Parts: sequence; structure tokens; C-alpha cells
Amino acid sequence: MIEELTIKSDSKILLLVIDGVGGVPVNGKTELETANTPNMDKLVRQGITGVTDPISRGITPGSGPAHLSLFGYDPIKHQIGRGVLEALGAGVHLDTDDIAARGNFATIDANGRIIDRRAGRISTEMNKKICAHLQKNISQIEDVKIDITSSNEHRFVVVFRGKYLDDQLTETDPQEIGQKPIRCEALAPEAQKAARIVREFVKRAKKLLDLPANMLVLRGLKKIQRISKMQTRFKLNPVAIATYPMYCGLAKLVGMDILKTGMNIEDKIETLKNNWEKYDFFYVHIKKTDSFGEDGNFEKKVRKIEKIDEYIPKFLSLNPDVFVITGDHSTPASLRSHSWHPNPFLLYSKWVISDRATRFTERECMLGGLGRFKAVDAVPLMLANALKLKKFGA
Repeated sequence: MIEELTIKSDSKILLLVIDGVGGVPVNGKTELETANTPNMDKLVRQGITGVTDPISRGITPGSGPAHLSLFGYDPIKHQIGRGVLEALGAGVHLDTDDIAARGNFATIDANGRIIDRRAGRISTEMNKKICAHLQKNISQIEDVKIDITSSNEHRFVVVFRGKYLDDQLTETDPQEIGQKPIRCEALAPEAQKAARIVREFVKRAKKLLDLPANMLVLRGLKKIQRISKMQTRFKLNPVAIATYPMYCGLAKLVGMDILKTGMNIEDKIETLKNNWEKYDFFYVHIKKTDSFGEDGNFEKKVRKIEKIDEYIPKFLSLNPDVFVITGDHSTPASLRSHSWHPNPFLLYSKWVISDRATRFTERECMLGGLGRFKAVDAVPLMLANALKLKKFGA
């Protein structure tokens, strides 16, 4: 239906995703409630708010499906592997037979139990050296070629290239400390070969690794699937301003151009300004709020939120027709992980009817006029407020 209703226009949509911004109270207040955010709060009083569920109530989402939902695609229908997204974001070409996995370098103790899933967030430079070492020593297993590509900090991509590989496989990452890495198993008889190759890769890699990154774990072992682009689905000319490969990969998958930019907010705003006339949908991603949440660092997450707030006037200076501020998922510092809690959502345009919310916080947004809705409906809301949707029916 949306594809039939969308129309092309010059109006511009700006989607600012503050990764993992939602939280739960510590000493009575969440990170957003603790932070001093006068600019976002002012925007709340002029806009309309609500809270979103990336997948469904009670379901904790990964970053991939959470973003896919925000981009207007049903994450249940389109289950894109984390490895595929990381690979695309890193510029790795994938053929339809390839299986891609997102890897973490990790630290295990003498008993083989994971004590740090991110190996102390090793530097990207160290990551590159480790990946080069692994690639030199594990280039092929049986008739399957192994391609290893470094990513940011503790992350990397491994692609298994061979014919007749099936991706019905279990992951090796338990996603908890204190647990041993999981043995990769085939979920169907036709995946036995792929599972064997993955197990052999992990075995060989472990022998080559040393502290602090003395183990690796794999997630999202999947083949690439094709989905309709935002240009076709929403008549948009979209672009992503993001730095982490996984988010760039997902943006690329749905048809966004990827702009090179720096890690700082200042860099992203400068990139946004320099390309404002070229596109009509801008996705800007800020990562560190999620990282501080996963690290359990409540105070640093608060400070990062406050820093982002300082730059809101610069985003507004571009006069977007629609400006949305939200998160892809919640990452409470007290949980040190993604959670099922809904995300605060703010939409600003001259066509909204403002509500009674006064601050950009979880509890205030729950009072908002948009109520609680699925994140997949965010794009239709943006399109409507940008006057990019025709009337439905006679």
C-alpha cells in the first residue's frame, strides 16, 4: 500500500538515531531523565511524541532488525543476518552462495569461559593486525575459501565462500559472560558441511590468538537476501551518515548512499550540511550512547546525551521539513545490554499537533500523542508529515 501511495517531492526528512538511548531508572531516574537536554526538550514541546517497539512488546531486538524496522521494513519478514550487514558495511562483496558472519574478539579464562565479550574493546589497529595474522594462516578449509576483514574495535567479518553451503546454523556467541563459546551446529542435514567448516575455523583461530583477544565468537551466519530499495518503496533519495560497518551495511542494503564522515558529531553535521541539497532522506547515526550502555557506564551515557543535545540547533538550522529523534533500541546501563523497553520517539514538523510531553525522556514520551506503536510505522509518519503520501481510496 505504501509503495502505491508515496509521491516524490522536494521536502526533506532528517532521522537522527541515538543508538541505545533508552534506559531504565537508577536511583529513580533513567539516563535521559538525568541528562540536561534543553534543546531536545524545547523540540518536544513543539513536536509530537510517543514510544516505539522495534519488533514487538517484550522482544529484545538486535541492532540490525531494530534499524530495519526504523527504515520501514518488517524485521520478521526480512531477517537479515548480522554478518551480511557487517560485511556490506565494510565494503565486502557477497555472492549468493557466501555465508557471512559478524565476529567478536573475546577474552576467555583458563576454563574456556568468556570473561569479556569484547576483549577490552581492543583498538582498531590491533584488530587489523590480528585479522591479517588469521587471514595469512587460515585462507581455506577444505574447498571453502575464508575471507577475514577487520572492522571497528573488537569486531570483524568472516566470509565462507564455497558452493552448496547452507546457512541454517547456530551462532557461537552465548552473548553472556561466564559462559563458554557455543559449538556451531547444523539446524538441517544440508548444513552439516557449513557447520563443520565453521567449527574448524574457530578451532584453528583459537590456536593463533593470544591475550587479550584469545578467542573469537560468531553471530549472524547468513547468506545475503535481496529486498526492495527505499527508492522504489518510498520514492526517496536516501543517504546514510554513519561510521560503523553494520549500520552502513544495512543502509546500503535498503538503497541508501553511504557518505564518508568522521566519528564526531561535528563531522557528521558537516557532512550533512555539505550534502543537504543532494538527498531528501538523511539517516544520521550516533553510536556511543549504546556503547556506554553496554559497558554499564551510566554517567558517560548521560554526558554523551548532553553532548548530542548541544548540537540539536545545528541540525535544525538546516530547516528539515521533518525531524525525528529516536533510538533503535534501548540499552540501559544497569542491564549492560539491549533491552525490550520501548524507545522514546520525537517527530517535529509544522503539521503536527503538539502533545503534553515536555521533555525527551521515556516517561514523558509515553504521554505523547503518538502513543505506543511499532517502529515500522515511523517511516509512514515521516512521509505523511513531509507531504509525501497520497490519499488512500476514493
